[in-house]
Amino acid sequence: MDSPANQGQEGKTPGGDTDRHVEELIWAELRQCFDPEIPLNIVDLGLVYSVAVKAGEAHVKMTLTSPGCHLGGQIAGSVQERILALEEIEEANVELVWDPPWHQSMISEAGRKTLGLDA
Repeated sequence: MDSPANQGQEGKTPGGDTDRHVEELIWAELRQCFDPEIPLNIVDLGLVYSVAVKAGEAHVKMTLTSPGCHLGGQIAGSVQERILALEEIEEANVELVWDPPWHQSMISEAGRKTLGLDA
């Protein structure tokens, strides 16, 4: 996701792909990252707030289910590794943020079904 001010300003990465395409690749990779304590990917959990790409540099803003999560470094490290594994990315920054605080209402509809939260 990017801000309205950035929409339509797609640059080319070193591999020749548009930033929008690379952003989609990153979202797909993030769907392969899981919170080790919850059997759901971090996208469906609602932990990823934004992904921005510009000329081979990726920036992800994400949160954790709680600020005291002892696995935060592991999760952020996994996110960074997956993004850097993409040939289109030269640099990846993962920023943990706490505003807005995560809440169960941020879980996607598919995630809620997977976790059995919808009756």
